[in-house]
Amino acid sequence: MPADPNRQYEFRCPVHGFIQLNAWEKEIVNHPVFQRLRRIRQLAWTDYIYPGAMHTRFEHSLGVMHVATRLFDAIRERSGKVLENELSYRSDAWGRYRQIVRLAALLHDVGHGPFSHAGEDLMPERADGKGKHNHEDYSAAIIRSALKDLINNHELNVVNWRIQADEIAALLEGKTEAAQTIFWRDLVTGQLDADRMDYLLRDALHTGVSSGGFDLDRLVGTIVAIPGEADRGPRLGINEGGVHAAESLVLARYFMFTQVYFHRVRIAYDHHLQRAMTDMLPDGAFPAPINADGSVNEQSVTDYLQWDDWRVLGILQQGGGGDHGKRLSERNHYREVFHTVESPGAEQIAEYGDVKKALGGLAVHEAIAGKTWYKLEGKDVPVLSTSRTEVDVKPLSHYSTLVRNLEPIAQRRLYVDKEKKAEADSIRDGVLKKRGKGP
Repeated sequence: MPADPNRQYEFRCPVHGFIQLNAWEKEIVNHPVFQRLRRIRQLAWTDYIYPGAMHTRFEHSLGVMHVATRLFDAIRERSGKVLENELSYRSDAWGRYRQIVRLAALLHDVGHGPFSHAGEDLMPERADGKGKHNHEDYSAAIIRSALKDLINNHELNVVNWRIQADEIAALLEGKTEAAQTIFWRDLVTGQLDADRMDYLLRDALHTGVSSGGFDLDRLVGTIVAIPGEADRGPRLGINEGGVHAAESLVLARYFMFTQVYFHRVRIAYDHHLQRAMTDMLPDGAFPAPINADGSVNEQSVTDYLQWDDWRVLGILQQGGGGDHGKRLSERNHYREVFHTVESPGAEQIAEYGDVKKALGGLAVHEAIAGKTWYKLEGKDVPVLSTSRTEVDVKPLSHYSTLVRNLEPIAQRRLYVDKEKKAEADSIRDGVLKKRGKGP
């Protein structure tokens, strides 16, 4: 029996309430590639610090699709004429773009490795020499291979939209040349994207860090398509009423990074995970998803998909992963002995250098937690003024002193073995006393 195009299926989500899927999306969710995300925790071993942080990439991906759809529908309602006039949208094509956005949002994280970002450093170098692969490269490769048939040939798609897997992958990569489609990329990866809107709310809920919240409804209620200018087409932005909601999103990201993602113990566990998985993986890295000619390496993708949290945990349970695997199993993580402030100046960096030098071989791990909360150069969110009759667009930083002056983090941390902590503390205190900062 043909799939019913109007049949809706529901998931109950603790963040967004009910999330709906059509029959095609339900089959994608049921595919082993997507079900694998149930076995990849969103925040790696953060539950060792915040015990509630046991949620997975599976529920996050559903949430991103839901948020992206809310944003899409709000833009169509508020700015549909702008896009129809400037991008030659036909009124009967809106459903197709909506479905592309939903699928791109749903599948944006299918390429994550075990324990999410903790395994990203184990991804191999790109054949073109432009750095390492990232999980987005794996997501695009998986969409073009393991999910290709289900996307291209599903009866609902063939009858209604004729969307190709390559369109979804190209949107995630930012490589599509179709202006009608690339406009929507910022909904999946940008400064106002559905990805960060969902993960901030979801991570805050599961960790109990209330400062990770922000006003999602207000952002949905103020998001717009900014009319194009002489040198650019339309772009994603907000109207003036959404300035404070956008500020709260930036602040929520800052608080979650400083309190959760860059927590000193989480950084230690991420290090142990990376080193343990290096010991587990053939050649110490995941297989490359792309061949030198740019084509998908389907065997590598198949091999990569065999890795998830369960497999790593099984190896750890059997005593694998070397010394770092043992440390994970016994909760014997490295201890922090010194850290700078979040945005250190020259004096604190010099102080850090003195402590590091004095510790010598006692310092077994060094971490630099670097992050920019808001990108100004070329990325500043455009704000459409609602107080004038003519089109007046200024960047968010024009309206927000907070956003304009929020400094990036560049915090440095030094770690030692637990058994050496007292000795290291004494050495550190001696250095600080010489610099006039001790008791």
